[in-house]
Amino acid sequence: MKGSFEVRSVEETWDLARQLAAELGPGDVICLEGDLGAGKTTFTQGLAAALGVRGRVTSPTFCIVQEHAADPSAGGTVPLLVHMDLYRLHGEDDVLAIGWEDYLARGAAIVVEWPERAGTLVPASARHVVFHHLGEETRLVTIDI
Repeated sequence: MKGSFEVRSVEETWDLARQLAAELGPGDVICLEGDLGAGKTTFTQGLAAALGVRGRVTSPTFCIVQEHAADPSAGGTVPLLVHMDLYRLHGEDDVLAIGWEDYLARGAAIVVEWPERAGTLVPASARHVVFHHLGEETRLVTIDI
């Protein structure tokens, strides 16, 4: 999945996330970029729902990492969705210290906000999802690999 998409609601954001979730596999990294309130957490909630995650998905701003077990009966191949907010970290050593490599070894899909803090740890195969405000309710979401 690649392209630019206008979304005007939570439902449209979740729909876009569901489409991307269908392509995810173990060890995939999804880099989320965009201003505060641009839709990164809403998009992650849609990914989680599509992967069969039960329970609430919130921003990991203060806890840095949140783990969400996926339900294999939902049809996905990802056993674990890990949502990271690297804003408070200072580089690759900090990212390694919170378990980056361990999560990938466990077959997790990692959704990461502030991916530039991970430096060279972000694989070339990572999907980049960029959110831009177009208006009060409209966002432009660009997905690239």
